[in-house]
Amino acid sequence: MTTRFPVDEVRSRFPALAREHDGRPAVYLDGPAGSQVPSTVVDAVSRMMLETNANHAGTFATSVESDAILDEAHRAVADLLGADDPDEIAFGANMTTQTLALSRALGRTWKNGDEVVLSRLDHDANVTPWVLAARDAGAVVRFADVDPADCTLDVDSLLAHLNDRTKLVAVGLASNLVGSVNPVARIAAAAREVGALTFVDAVHYAPHARIDVSALGCDFLACSAYKFFGPHVGVLWGRRDLLEERQPYKLRPSPDTLPGRWMTGTQNHEGIAGTLAAVEYLADLGRRCANEPDLPRPAALDAAFDAVVEHERLLAERLLTGLADRPEFAVHGITALERLDERVPTVSVTHDRVAPLELARGLAERGIFAWSGHSYALPLTEAVGLEPHGVLRVGLLHYNTSAEVDRLLTTLDEIDRAS
Repeated sequence: MTTRFPVDEVRSRFPALAREHDGRPAVYLDGPAGSQVPSTVVDAVSRMMLETNANHAGTFATSVESDAILDEAHRAVADLLGADDPDEIAFGANMTTQTLALSRALGRTWKNGDEVVLSRLDHDANVTPWVLAARDAGAVVRFADVDPADCTLDVDSLLAHLNDRTKLVAVGLASNLVGSVNPVARIAAAAREVGALTFVDAVHYAPHARIDVSALGCDFLACSAYKFFGPHVGVLWGRRDLLEERQPYKLRPSPDTLPGRWMTGTQNHEGIAGTLAAVEYLADLGRRCANEPDLPRPAALDAAFDAVVEHERLLAERLLTGLADRPEFAVHGITALERLDERVPTVSVTHDRVAPLELARGLAERGIFAWSGHSYALPLTEAVGLEPHGVLRVGLLHYNTSAEVDRLLTTLDEIDRAS
């Protein structure tokens, strides 16, 4: 049986949330750029460096112990992404670096006249790497349109670009700027029909809802641990056959077998240990919410995200309802409450008189942390006419509360009256 979401207990596990600003608790709404971390993640990073600080594949105790932690991290992230094979998980510096490396490898297989289909809804990390690879190969780039009314992907526009020359479709699972969730399973199925591969940017989706690469039917998926309560580590999943067939740019002595084949140089071992701890934190949350302490990790992750989705939906409803009562603020993205399952609770707004940067500064002065600008979703802000100032982006995560939403709305009122 699922219990009421234990937000107070959750918050007690995140030391950063105890921070105060001018005698009041700080409000962290900056999660889309990087979430806060539970103390267990910090402890795991510390233990890795203090107790098992050794390079990979040694015969001595610290190396053997370190490798055991790394192996378990591959299994944990495979569970997080719904993958059966932990060797299909490659760690790296960050999603951008891994996507650039993959685009370079895939681009070597393209030729003049091949086509790549991209989305203007995406973070630039899922756009420019493919544009550069296509340029080098002489391939043509096609862009799917965005509906400016609600900042959603025009899926029909994307599907219309697919043909027998299409080699890759790159699309985000959720927009990092406006929260729109894309129908990736439908897109991947259509790409497969024309023989194209699908790459999914799941960075923004990962802390909000369950990922299942099998259900999505994609060929590659990338995310970042520092967005799902872990350290700065990138994660790349790919189908085993593709990871074995495609040739990465790598050093001669480095492994030619998975998973090392796609991990260049010595990895961030302490960061990977922290990533394991982040997944375990989510699994523990699921066991707590389901009131089943022995729940296996995959089922525990199911339970965790069921609870997270429900809690975040209530927060999003509260925020969007409050903003609807404030006509001086325009929400860019889906606002209809009956469509909340089509978005994650990342809400971007503009004010009719105050620039986004000034809104962010006004919030910061009052202890509320949020970002302004394009947040690297430059293809979207350009497409819907939000440049050069971008938006104020409010990112809700499962450690946020309804009281924080109310404080945000009240503070926005203060900034509005002072303008």
